[in-house]
Amino acid sequence: MEIVKNLHSYFAYVVLLILILAVLNAFTGWFGKREFRFDKDLRVSLFALILSHIQLVIGLILFFVSANGLKAIQALGMGGLNSAARLLAVEHPFVNILAIALITVGWSRHKKKMEDLAKFKSIAIFYGLGLLLILSRIPWGQWFN
Repeated sequence: MEIVKNLHSYFAYVVLLILILAVLNAFTGWFGKREFRFDKDLRVSLFALILSHIQLVIGLILFFVSANGLKAIQALGMGGLNSAARLLAVEHPFVNILAIALITVGWSRHKKKMEDLAKFKSIAIFYGLGLLLILSRIPWGQWFN
């Protein structure tokens, strides 16, 4: 159990780093009017997609087996959760699932686009929104303790 929690916590740094890289790459490609290249642009976006999905799976496993996840909701009910417990049991999982859905939509939309700028725009907007959602629900107080 502790291994899964540590994996989820430390792997989050890697996921955030690659997501930030993918978003910056997409914005620079979009505004710099670059050609969308397979060897760099597609790979960094795909890598961000894959890592974020792996993090989601690890998080869902943690949600179902952790005392801070589903078990906390079952034991205390939604009204019995304080703000820190609500963040871990409800807000963090729900918002991050939405974030991964947005990232997935961005990936799917970019594949349908023929123009390079449209590919960059799709990734920049949807990955960027997903990244903002993820950043908004990270339990920062626990991360730095």
